[in-house]
Amino acid sequence: MKRTLLISVLSLFLSMLHAQSIECDNPLITKAYKLAVQTVQNNTRDGILAAGADYGGEWTRDISINSWNGVSLMMPSVAEASLWSVTLNHDTIGHQYWDKILWVVAAYNHYLVTGNESFLKQAYLCSSNTMKQLEGSVFDAETGLFTGPSVFNDGIAGYPPPIHDLRIESSFVLDHPLSKNIKCLSTNCVYYGAYKALEQMAELVMKPEEAKVLSKKASNLKKSILARLWDQKQNRFNYFIDGAGKPDPSQEGLGISFAVIFGIIDGERASKLIGDAHVSQFGIPSVYPDFPIYSTEKPGRHNNIIWPMVNGFFARAAINTGNEAVFNRELFNLAHLAMDPDKGNQDFREIYNPYSGIPDGGWQLGSHWNSCHHQTWSATAFINMVQYGIAGLRITNEGLSFKPYLPEGISSLTLSGLKYRHSELNVTLSGKGSKIKSMFLDGKIQAGNNIPQGLEGKHEIKIIVE
Repeated sequence: MKRTLLISVLSLFLSMLHAQSIECDNPLITKAYKLAVQTVQNNTRDGILAAGADYGGEWTRDISINSWNGVSLMMPSVAEASLWSVTLNHDTIGHQYWDKILWVVAAYNHYLVTGNESFLKQAYLCSSNTMKQLEGSVFDAETGLFTGPSVFNDGIAGYPPPIHDLRIESSFVLDHPLSKNIKCLSTNCVYYGAYKALEQMAELVMKPEEAKVLSKKASNLKKSILARLWDQKQNRFNYFIDGAGKPDPSQEGLGISFAVIFGIIDGERASKLIGDAHVSQFGIPSVYPDFPIYSTEKPGRHNNIIWPMVNGFFARAAINTGNEAVFNRELFNLAHLAMDPDKGNQDFREIYNPYSGIPDGGWQLGSHWNSCHHQTWSATAFINMVQYGIAGLRITNEGLSFKPYLPEGISSLTLSGLKYRHSELNVTLSGKGSKIKSMFLDGKIQAGNNIPQGLEGKHEIKIIVE
């Protein structure tokens, strides 16, 4: 028993020791990425990801987002242990009901990264069981949408009156009765993404009939999202509809990002949605504009304020739509928020003020809250900006391909220690722009932008862009 524990601890230590490293000719990006990786390592406790230096590891949403945003590639054993830690005996997903289905997206991504078949089979069962439970308890057949709060906004500051019942002195959203019947953009986009992930998982575990049913459910949910939450006159999404069907026209940063990332909308509509979004000086705010009880002087904790995790997904949506200017702004904004002495001061903080860029936990229930230190999903947001946005990693059932983008100010980048399935990859990019001029695997030129499946051991990938 002691020997097994020692081996497990040693394996974890070696995994963290050889986690990703970076070389880049932009000092700001280099320092911010190294800090982000160090933050993830420091927040790994007993092999499980904690939400931050000031938090534990009990939130399904944090573990799911952090695994999806890069930890599965950096420390796959940590990501897997963390994902299972928020389930009930590997059978159903646990914790706050409204957004826990995000676990399915992270679990499918973890399989794509690792190729672990036994994980896939159990994750499919766990995901299917949970989806069936949620369909029976929080799906509203009349609107075709799932009820409950928006992703991660468990504080009542994320909602305007009357959802926020001003007579109730509790910050927890579900203590305010009207919150249970709202249907939010981000949450329903996550359910759609989970259905699509489950569909792919069903195909992989040889359950084609179940895959067809899941595909139909996904299609129906997408139609309901567009019918109920898309404002055709304004060509934009509403934040939520309340129990009576009344829309709230606020811009939900995570919601519009997920709508693009999961493919609720695409093409010109998606590009325009991202390009026209309201963005503060330091990045897209969580929910805009200020609700009536908040202001520029007193921004709401979950309202018009910067949560870097949201900015990371907005950057991902921007790169998906080819909006490089928006991506660049979010990339360098987050690097400055974390590193500048008058802002994070070498700390990926939890929340920042959208007007000054200083760490600011915002206001809720008449009190000013803290912005916690060394927040894991703030760090993984930046990691994903570099992995997905700059290096252009794209992992699908077909394998690993690249769609890189070297912005102004970066002409060379190397990421070392990417753990893809049975291989460890070092990826080097040079040049400028997003068009691949040539790509090499272990010195041999490749015909396309993908690498063969089944690689084992260490390999060098070099990509020249123009």
